[in-house]
Amino acid sequence: MPAIIIIPSRYASSRFPGKPLCLLSGKPMIQHVYERAKEARLAQDVFVATDNKLIYDAVEGFGGKAVMTSEEHPSGTDRIAEAVQKLRDSGLRIEGEDLIVNVQGDEPMIHPDMIDDVIRLMEDERASMGTLAKRIGEAEEITDPNIVKVVFNAEGFALYFSRSPIPYHRNEWKDLRQITVHGSRFTVFKHIGIYAYRRDVLLSLSKLPSTKLEETEKLEQLRALENGFRIKIKETEFETIGVDTPMDLERVEKCLSISL
Repeated sequence: MPAIIIIPSRYASSRFPGKPLCLLSGKPMIQHVYERAKEARLAQDVFVATDNKLIYDAVEGFGGKAVMTSEEHPSGTDRIAEAVQKLRDSGLRIEGEDLIVNVQGDEPMIHPDMIDDVIRLMEDERASMGTLAKRIGEAEEITDPNIVKVVFNAEGFALYFSRSPIPYHRNEWKDLRQITVHGSRFTVFKHIGIYAYRRDVLLSLSKLPSTKLEETEKLEQLRALENGFRIKIKETEFETIGVDTPMDLERVEKCLSISL
């Protein structure tokens, strides 16, 4: 099935305004994300969906493709849905069963194989969406509310996402301040925020109101689960570093200098 990557990128981040245009190894961060997305073998095209003319111009300036979207969108999913509609209106053929991949605009170290993996997940016709998870190797990540955890069934379909430790190992974790990972009999998975959607599913989700669990956890993927959409999970070995603060930018800069 044809797959199109759309990278949502907004300028007015509350914690780090203008971060898509911050330089990493001499290039704006959004360019790193775009170039890595272009390396995915199963995607036919890549676009940046933005609400800011500076980002739009930067993408066009390095030879990328950008779509202007509203400043009012509460989530990346809504921004991508508008971009898909605009691309269809402009003549790009995107059908109901075609795949849309959401690659986060603040993930400059995303590996192209991760994109291909979520696209392959959608070969399962039961899946409305696909995403990735990675085994947690550090105990502090289990209790960190900024690290989203996920549990899934034997066939790889998500049961729940949470900012809390899930599953809670009642007999082993007597004290959350003394959680151990190494040598434990249990595995906890963190969610890696890349998604593949069937086009019709994406547009349906963008029209649905937010749900109680979504608002409680502040996790938009719970809207999909609460409305009966099935999210298939694949375990990945790749690690990513999301950029939320200038400190994160420094970490990524160091990693890029090592890889280069």
